[in-house]
Amino acid sequence: MIMIWRSHLCLMLVALVAFLPIGVAAQTRIEAPGGVAAQTITNSPINIGATPAEQKALVAIFSQQIAVTSEARAKAEARAAELGTQLGFTQGAVISFFRIVGERDVPPEQIGTKLGEIAAKHRALMDRWSVLDAADPATAALAAEAKAAIDAGRYDEADAMLLRARDQEIAAARQAEQLAHDAQEAADRRWLRAAEADGKRGDLAMTRLRYVEAAQHYAAAATSVPIARQGESRLYLWKEADALYHQGRERGDNKVAALAVDRFRALLRVADRAAMPLDWAMIEMNLGNALQTLGERAAGTDRLEEAVAAYRLALQEGTRQRAPPNWALTQMNLANALVSLGEREAGTARLEEAVAAYRLALEERTRERVPLDWAMTQMNLGNALKRLGEREAGTARLEESVAAFRLALQEWTRERMPLYWAMAQMNLGTALQTLGDREAGTGRLEESVAAYRLALLERTRERVPLDWAVTQMNLGNAIQRLGRREAGTDRLEEAVSAYRLALQEMTRERVPLEWAMTQTNLGSALGSLGEREAGTAHLEEAVAAFRLALEERTRERVPLDWARGTARLEEAVAAFRLALEERTRERVPLDWATSQVNLGNALQRIGNRETGTGHLEEAVSVYRLALQEMTRERVPLEWALTQTNLGSALGSLGAREAGTAHLEEAVAAFRLALEERTRERVPLDWAR
Repeated sequence: MIMIWRSHLCLMLVALVAFLPIGVAAQTRIEAPGGVAAQTITNSPINIGATPAEQKALVAIFSQQIAVTSEARAKAEARAAELGTQLGFTQGAVISFFRIVGERDVPPEQIGTKLGEIAAKHRALMDRWSVLDAADPATAALAAEAKAAIDAGRYDEADAMLLRARDQEIAAARQAEQLAHDAQEAADRRWLRAAEADGKRGDLAMTRLRYVEAAQHYAAAATSVPIARQGESRLYLWKEADALYHQGRERGDNKVAALAVDRFRALLRVADRAAMPLDWAMIEMNLGNALQTLGERAAGTDRLEEAVAAYRLALQEGTRQRAPPNWALTQMNLANALVSLGEREAGTARLEEAVAAYRLALEERTRERVPLDWAMTQMNLGNALKRLGEREAGTARLEESVAAFRLALQEWTRERMPLYWAMAQMNLGTALQTLGDREAGTGRLEESVAAYRLALLERTRERVPLDWAVTQMNLGNAIQRLGRREAGTDRLEEAVSAYRLALQEMTRERVPLEWAMTQTNLGSALGSLGEREAGTAHLEEAVAAFRLALEERTRERVPLDWARGTARLEEAVAAFRLALEERTRERVPLDWATSQVNLGNALQRIGNRETGTGHLEEAVSVYRLALQEMTRERVPLEWALTQTNLGSALGSLGAREAGTAHLEEAVAAFRLALEERTRERVPLDWAR
């Protein structure tokens, strides 16, 4: 029987700016209310002008994370003054930038980006700041009490007196009305100034990355705006929703993200679609972003479906003719949501829609017009094509994916955008690795390894430790694939080393699920090594790694990942049956088929040690079930592997029976497998 150890790739995928490792995505958003679009942060970031090491040291000093001498403090303050002079800020402002980053526990790899954001927001805040009107408009005295005298004598005189009294009362009433009107205007002006003050407090809190605090200030501002000025109130409510969205997205706060969804929906209920169609479309877009953030973290697809619906509604008003840049951005975000949906569905319809949407976006996001946005869209298109290619029998989509990544690299150069260049190299590596899995030679896998090694030139451990670890993990995956095609163990040993390097930064305390995934991949490589050795040391290490992974990849936390990681040599059948409770045919058909194959493998091993044929018969049944989804057209090499395993089980059955029927079936299965497992394509598998 053939036992295959599978690794589960942690893919760093660019989306909207980048798809994050293993399904986590960071996406191009409408980051600011009022129709302002941004790719990663609001306002253009400012280059602080210090090295990453110097930035980290200044953060530690000014946020009092470390004790320093007065001399060191003075040197740091002098450096802050120097940076302030270069950038046009005061020394105190620069010190505040570093202190904010320290107080908010910004990860080391994001310090430079966040410093740039804070500086940009500070500058914009000062540019926009309008001094609150200090004028105190004079208020008129209360209307004097009207006096009337009516003489009860002659009627003509009485009538004349009444007329004078009437005229006097009308004049007094008009004066009172004017006074009331003036008083209301004065009150409205003061309420508006109070709202403006709260709004500026919100802007300041956003600059300091205090999103919940900012939302509270914006909400207070909205309640201060007079009824007659509801347009301004809606703007503050929009800013409140935007602040909540940032908190939910950047801090992983799903409760607050759900509040953002509620706020955007409330805005849509009062927005006048006919009068302000582009603002209405922008709110729909932002609603889609918030829904997509929640949908990517949820097990089902409801939120993602709602996000798609919101983006499609936005496109009804935010048309290409009216607002071409925002139309293209909406197409991008729609495509991203469709990709997330497509990843959770068995078919390819959603992924095809996503590819179409990315290509529409590229009609406006041209290389000549917006080269960096064009590169970003090419990157996202490459990711969608890669996912399509993974589900199709041929390699055409994967080749298109590789081409898209290479186009993106023409603008995302190492000199221009070193970290984005590294990310593009990483994505290119994943596409090449998938191509390499389907080809007989090792050329594509070697290219994949080269791409990962290039990425590591910029994704250094000192600069971006977690990204460095993810790249080490993917490098390990590609090298492990090469090792499985070679007779020796050098590549597998190298893969084990890469995984262990990754685990130095991808710790359980820091990123528990990613740590568990790396343990799983390490277990896979150790298992492959163990299969080639006489002893059991590496197999024991593999079992230990899988057990560690399961401590974090629990059924309650990540049911599908838990299902993938429960294969154990000594408890395989029970584990795979449990896996099938989550990896159902309806939910993830190919994963279901894979679990069926693994269950069959375990049943076959038990059957080979018994005198009866019950377990072998069951193994044959589950292999045949697996082949219903694992078809030759869909996944030819996996289909061939399953045919091989089926042939192995049938051969074991035939050896225990007087007739030759099962042996004949075994021969037929092996011959079918050899139609795909050719000597040119997979020589070691062909030999087996």
